[in-house]
Order: sequence, then structure tokens, then C-alpha cells
Amino acid sequence: MEWMMYIDGKWTKGERSVTFETKNPADGSHLADVYESSVKDTIDAIKAAKYSFYKDRSWRDMDSQTRGDILLKIADKLEERKDEFARLEVLDNGKPLREAQCDIDDAVHNFRYYASLIKVPHGGVYEVNEGFGKMHSYTIHEPTGVCALITPWNYPLLMGVWKLAPALAAGNSVIYKPSPYCVLSSIKLFEIFEEVGIPKGACNLLIGGAEVGNVLSGSTDVDMITFTGSTKVGQAVMRNSAVNVKKVGLELGGKSPNVIFADADLEGAVEWAMIGIFLNQGQICSAGSRILVEESFHDKFVKRLIERASHITIGNPMDNPDMGPIVNEIQMNRVLDYIEIGKDEGAKCVFGGHRYIVGDCAKGYFVKPTIFDYCTSDMRIVKEEIFGPVVTIQTFKTESEAIEMANDTPYGLAGAVFTSDGSRALRVIKEIRAGITWINCYNPCFNEAPWGGYKMSGIGRELGVKGLEEYQEIKQININLNPGPVGWYQN
Repeated sequence: MEWMMYIDGKWTKGERSVTFETKNPADGSHLADVYESSVKDTIDAIKAAKYSFYKDRSWRDMDSQTRGDILLKIADKLEERKDEFARLEVLDNGKPLREAQCDIDDAVHNFRYYASLIKVPHGGVYEVNEGFGKMHSYTIHEPTGVCALITPWNYPLLMGVWKLAPALAAGNSVIYKPSPYCVLSSIKLFEIFEEVGIPKGACNLLIGGAEVGNVLSGSTDVDMITFTGSTKVGQAVMRNSAVNVKKVGLELGGKSPNVIFADADLEGAVEWAMIGIFLNQGQICSAGSRILVEESFHDKFVKRLIERASHITIGNPMDNPDMGPIVNEIQMNRVLDYIEIGKDEGAKCVFGGHRYIVGDCAKGYFVKPTIFDYCTSDMRIVKEEIFGPVVTIQTFKTESEAIEMANDTPYGLAGAVFTSDGSRALRVIKEIRAGITWINCYNPCFNEAPWGGYKMSGIGRELGVKGLEEYQEIKQININLNPGPVGWYQN
């Protein structure tokens, strides 16, 4: 099978007809050859989207009921092919099968959510009296225009749907660029787009890296760009976008605190802490990678955390272990490098801390879940995003100290508090400078609730009503109810 890009309603090998190889991270075997987009391909996709939005207008001008119905058809077809998509996610990304199945379910629900939301009128109507007389004022929500969407490799299909569903629901024409590390499920999704009849040019798929991203963010014909990924790349996207002051949405890195007080339920806190850092092999922007535990609770908590971590199963993701491989060799080596940095810095590695090479796992990119204790705030493993199954543990004595430590980071994506004291839970969670927070749990995410961070974790929100509004412009329309002179000028 040839895995191609999709531009202006056609599958194409691109200008250069050059492919790159993707590998199965579980065993390093060849998975697929994918055609790579060039600068010219990127420009062609932008032209197609621009013509679609400003000239053809068939998707933009389609009534919201019909657009919503098409999104529902996409959801139905994705649900019908759930097993196929889940298997692709496992082979391409390495996440355990049950996690991939949950991702497909979430993607289906996301399309249905925005299909329903776009059918509900948004805006306001006002009648006002002011110096010029009686006015009728109202607002409408319009599509932004040509939108470029760039997503990472950790949730290949789901992160794309988080952007594609609201952008398409709003009536925009889009150019979508998933990470080249995990692109197969995105290509399959575009097969569904073609099947349901999205007009040509309204939805384009590019496959490539920084070269493609730089053209998209720097193009004056792109009205909006949204990017999920590292803070460093997000900063570059923001700089490039200044050329035409395009709308920018960024969901970037995190080094999120998980604050655990001594009165927390031990078993619950331990299990949720594991979910917070070991789910998806720790390759989550909102991962609870910094555990801050009250000093008097430290020994009991760490002992139980190690006990539970020792029973985590690791293996071929198709067999549904607790953990699969890291996405590729490059990322695995990055995680292993950070583990060595932590050891050199003086943190105590109390569990894991090495590549996992038992049995057939020796062929793949597996890393043992790793716990560092007795960490300090100046350590790189505490300050920098590792993006792997590595957690650091620090202690605090007072509530105020816990809050100060939690906020001692340039990031502000997520955070959690574990305590049986409801007043304290709300008090502390309000002080944590982060956009996504949990009390006595970690990681649940809902299509209905906005997702995004403070500080260097990004700008804007995805999901919920806010996620739709990101892809819309609000226009104010004012009507003079009493036409004719108002007598403002005396002569």
C-alpha cells in the first residue's frame, strides 16, 4: 500500500515522490513507506484551501445543519472501523491496545460533540440607546478562514480530531500536518473525509516536518495556525506567524505538579500518580511528572509506589500490557539520557532507570518505568520536560511550601491535589497556576471541558465551546433603527 498526502481533493505522491520509512516501535521492524511533502506541495495545499474558502465557498457557505450531519457521518464511519484504527495506532505509536481503543472512542465522540454544537446558534442580540440614537446590535460567529493544524505523535489520531472537528464544524478550510513519526491513522481518516464528500480543497493533508511547518506558519495566505508540541517549536510558530498577525493557538509543554498531602487516601493517590506518569509511557504533555508529597507521608507513599510500579507489565502493545514502547529510538534515547542526567545530579533512582530488554522487548524501544526520589528543584530532571515514564519526588512540610513548589516552573499546563480535606483541596487547586487541574485524580479529559495551559504551556483552548470559538471570528453588526440625520453637527 502507498501512503500518500491529500491535496485539493486528490491523493498524491507529491512533487518529489520521495518516501520515508516508519517503524514499529515494539520491534523496530519496517512498518510503512510514506510520501513526504515538499515546500511546493505545502504551497499547493495552501492555495487549494484558500480557493476553497474564498472562491468556491461550498464548505464555508454550507448551512450548519448539513455540515454537522457530515461530521456525524465521519463519526459513524470511524466507529465502524474502530478496530482497524486502533490497530494502526498500536503499530505506529506503540501504545497498548486498550489505550488506542479509548482514543478512537474519544475521537468518535469529539466529532459528534462538535456536529451537535455547530447546530446551536451562537451570538447575542442587544438593543441600546446612546448618543447617536437607538441602535440594534448583534454578534455572529464566522469561520476564521484558512487554518493550518499541526499535531504531535503521542496521540496521533485524537490530537488531530481535537483540531479537525471544531475547525471543520465552524466552516473553515484546513491544511492538516500530523507528526511524520505517526501519520498512518491520519491518512486513513482522510479516506473517510473523501468518502463522506467533504468538498475538494476544504481539507488537505500534508506529511512532513519542520520545513512544512515553517511554510505554514510563515504564509500570509494562512489565517490561523494551531500547534500542539514542544514549547521551543511553539515559539518558532509564534514568531513566524507575526508576518500577517494570524490567529495562533498553542498547546505546549508541561512539567506538572502532583501535590499529595498526608491525609490523602494512600491507595488512591498511588494509583492515580501512576496513571499520571505511566499512561501512554509518560508521553503526555500534561503528565504528572513532579510528585510533591508531604514529608510525614513520604516513606509510606514511596514504598507503596515502588511496590505497585514493580507489577507494571511491559511488552508488545498488541497484547495489552500496562506499558508499551517509546514511540521511536530517538525519543527512547532522549529519555535514557535524562535518566543518566538525574543519576549524575544526585537524585536517587529507587525504581527502574534503564532500558527494558527482556525477551522480545530487546528488539524495541522500551524503557522501564522510573522513579527518582530525594530530588531538588534545581535538578534538570525536575525542571525540564522528559516526555517519558520518569517521575521525580520532592517533599514539603506546609501547604504554602507545597504551593510555592508547585508553581516553581515556567510551565502551567496541569496539576493535581490529593487530600481528604475538601477546603484545602479547593484552596490549593485555586493557587496552582495551571489550566487543567484535578482533585483526587489525574488525567481524565472530557470533550465538553476546555483544555489548555498558562504561562509557557501555550495560549488558547481546545475542546468544549471554547475549542469551537478558537476557529471562529466574532463579528459585531450595528443597525440604526432611526435612519436619517441625528443632528450631531450643528451646521
